[in-house]
Amino acid sequence: MLELKNLHVKLAEEDKPILKGVNLTVPKGEVHAIMGPNGSGKSTLAYVLAGRSDYEVTEGDILWNGESLLEMAPDERAAKGVFLAFQYPMEIPGVATMTFLRTAVNAVRKKRGLKEYTTPEFLKRVRQEAAALGVAEDMLKRPLNAGFSGGEKKRMEVLQMSLLEPTLCVLDETDSGLDIDAVRIVSEGVNKLRSPERAMLVITHYQRLLNYIVPDQVHVMAGGAIAKSGGKELALELEKSGYAEFLPKALERV
Repeated sequence: MLELKNLHVKLAEEDKPILKGVNLTVPKGEVHAIMGPNGSGKSTLAYVLAGRSDYEVTEGDILWNGESLLEMAPDERAAKGVFLAFQYPMEIPGVATMTFLRTAVNAVRKKRGLKEYTTPEFLKRVRQEAAALGVAEDMLKRPLNAGFSGGEKKRMEVLQMSLLEPTLCVLDETDSGLDIDAVRIVSEGVNKLRSPERAMLVITHYQRLLNYIVPDQVHVMAGGAIAKSGGKELALELEKSGYAEFLPKALERV
C-alpha cells in the first residue's frame, strides 16, 4: 500500500513550496488516477515518489508497504518495487536497448537477492514479454529510444515495467503526444500488468486515457494538494466542466 501523509515538497534550490500537504492512499491491486490543471503538482509528485534529487521533502512522509521511502536512493526504491514511467522518455543513442534492459533488470534482481539472468535466460524472457506487449523485435536491436515514435517510446517503457516487475507503478502523463491508436495500444500493455499485488498511480490531464485504463479512484490535484476524490465517474465530470471550480482552492494555497 502507498501512503502519502501530509506531504510537503519544494525545489531543493528554491523556497517556494510545490506540494502543500498531499494525503493519499493507494492499496495494492488498485489503479488510482490523478488529474488536475497545469502547475498543480502532479509531475512533482511522480518525481518525488521516484526519488529525484532536485526536490526536497520538507514535511510529511511517503510509505510503501509501511516503510518510509524518504531516505532511500532511486535505485533502492526501484529494488523495493517503485517504477516511474516518464512523460517524455529520453533517447540514449549510444546505448543498445538490450544492454540497457539486461543491466537494469539484473541490477534490480541483485538488490532483491535474486539470481541474475544469464544471457540466454534474459533473451528468452525479454522476447516473451515483448511479444506479449506487442513490442516489435527490431525495436530491441536499436539504440534506446533513438528514432522511436512517441508510441514506441511508451511501449518500451511498458516493456521495462514488465521486466522489472515493480509493485508500485507511477505513470506520468503516459498519453502525452500520443494519437488515439497509440493511447489504446499503450493502455492495453498497462492493463496486462494490472495485478492484485501491484498498485498503479496514473497521472493525466485528460479523461480519454481513463477510457482504456479504468481507475478505481480519481483524485483532483489543485494548488499542491488533493482537492477532491471520487470514482471513475469523476473523470467524466471533469471532462465536461474542466478545473474552474478548483482554481480558487489553488489560489488559497499560494
